[in-house]
Formats: sequence, structure tokens, C-alpha cells
Amino acid sequence: MSRSPVLLLLLCAVGAAAAALPRYREAPHFTNSAAAQCPPPLPPSDADAACSPRAAVHVAMTLDASYLRGTMAAVLSVLRHASCPESIFFHFVASAAAPGATAGELRATVRASFPSLAFRVYPFADEARVAGLISTSIRGALDRPLNYARSYLASTLPPCVRRVVYLDSDVVLTDDIAALAATPLPGEEAAVAAPEYCGANFTAYFTPGFWASPALSSVFAGRRACYFNTGVMVLDLARWRRAGYTAQIEEWMELQKRVRIYELGSLPPFLLVFAGRIASVDHRWNQHGLGGDNYRGLCRGLHAGAVSLLHWSGKGKPWDRLDAGRPCPLDAVWAKYDLLRPAAGIESS
Repeated sequence: MSRSPVLLLLLCAVGAAAAALPRYREAPHFTNSAAAQCPPPLPPSDADAACSPRAAVHVAMTLDASYLRGTMAAVLSVLRHASCPESIFFHFVASAAAPGATAGELRATVRASFPSLAFRVYPFADEARVAGLISTSIRGALDRPLNYARSYLASTLPPCVRRVVYLDSDVVLTDDIAALAATPLPGEEAAVAAPEYCGANFTAYFTPGFWASPALSSVFAGRRACYFNTGVMVLDLARWRRAGYTAQIEEWMELQKRVRIYELGSLPPFLLVFAGRIASVDHRWNQHGLGGDNYRGLCRGLHAGAVSLLHWSGKGKPWDRLDAGRPCPLDAVWAKYDLLRPAAGIESS
């Protein structure tokens, strides 16, 4: 039976996308600890399990071909160190327009490596809208609409999900995520919890023109505004929805299209809305900057103190450096969770 040229082109495109995804190993299976007071395991094949009261922790991440290797390692690390791994529900937001793989192919890849994982993949419904709001930043990698998906979790995830831990794809945990998810969000208004870094130069995240304008810079009046990294956050989505924070973020993005007030992607709008208004999290939950120096590619070490989460924020990703044979010392920690390489001693429980 002959096929039309258009059909052949479509089949080739699908085949190329499928071929673009490597085959990952099946991850070890981790069960709920007998000593922990865990809910019964979530059914892995039921997307509606997101609304189950047995879902003890909700985790949100983005999912695309470019960072899939990092996402797989992050998921494995979460499960490895969780007291109740079978009670965690993962919410993955996938681009409908990203090259390399469809949402269905990404879903199948995750399922092949994590047969018992409770998760759902959501198409990023606001992608086209966000693309029209994005202004060019100093790093092209920051201009992908999917980088802004964290600002749309309240409308993407089901209304039954009230609290979620958002994680970037370049992290690994070495501690129980339930402790992070249980971070107190005091009062009635706090919708975000994250480690704050008040020693950082906060003014550097905005242009001189922003600070020179009283009408703009007064947004921080009465706020102890500090830098925080948006790659690890605890979000109260019920409060977020009630306050309309997505619309507030979009207002700043629309202003940025008219007047240049910042240079660095999706972070500054978050700071404009939330800096000085978040609940603090211990720094051990985001040992960030391990991607190295953005200009010279130098390796970076850990900050002083305990470590519960390592974050390879920055240009350098551990999987790229490992493949190139030029890893930084801490990349060996990430390699233990790499499902693309031979098993590195992580056993099931």
C-alpha cells in the first residue's frame, strides 16, 4: 500500500523524535518504609491519583528532551531518600512544541524507567501565550517558554492540589523530600517558601533604569527583598490562585516588553512579586550554583553547612561534563543517579 508524501514526512518526523530519546535503565524500586506512617501506595496507572488523600507529597517538574536525563536522575534521588516513596505524586509539565520528543514519548520513557511511579504529564497550555510575553535575556537557554511553567502551576495542576514542591531538572536530593514539603507557610498570604540569600547583590537583578525610577523601584518599599533561587520552592497553590499571582507576574513581563527593567529570564518577575514575601527555607535545601562559573566554566564547591539538595544551576550540567570527560568533583554525586550509565550502586528497598 502506497503512502502519501505528507504521511511519510509525518512518520519520519515521529521516528526521528523517538530516536532522539535514549534508552534509560529501569530504576530500582523503593517501597514505603515499614517504620514510617505512610499511606497505602498510589496506583501508578491512575492519573486521578493526584487528588487522592494518599498522595502525601506532590512534586512538580518540567519535562523535555533536552533536560530529560537530569529529570530522571532527580526523580530517582527523590525516591531513593523518601520515607514514603510510593506516596509521592509527580506532576510533569511538557512543552507541546519542544523539539526531540512528544509528550507521549516522554511519558513512555518515564514509565519504562519507573514502572510503579505515580505521575501525570500535562501539556503546557499557556506556552503560546508565554512565548509572546518573553523578552530576550542575556542567556538564550533562559528564553524557552517551559522555563516559565513554574509560574503557571496553579492553573496547570488540578485544583485539588494545594501544595507542591517545585524542582528544577538539574538537582539531586540526599534527604527526605517530605521534610521540605512540610515547610511552614505562616499567615494567610505566604504562597512561596524557598531558601533566601540576603547577602547576594539584589540590585544586580534589575537594570539601572529600574532603580532610577521611583515608580518602579518603590515596589520593594517596606519589603526586606532578598534574592532566592526559583529552582527549589514549596508553593501553596490555593493561596496562589486566590491572590492571582500569575497575572501579577505577567504584568511585569508585559512591562519588560516595553521598558527594559531586567536581563535574566524568568527569575526577575518572580522576585518582583515575591521577594521579601516568602517563607524562609534552610539553605541545605538548595546548594545551588554547582553548574559552575557562567563565564569561565570553573567548578564550584558546596556552601558551608548541611546538604539536603544539590543544584547544578548555571551553564554547566553534570551530564555534559561527565560525557566530555571533564567533570567537576561534585558531578560524581550526580552520577550515582544517572539512569543512562551503568548502575552505580543504588539499591532498591
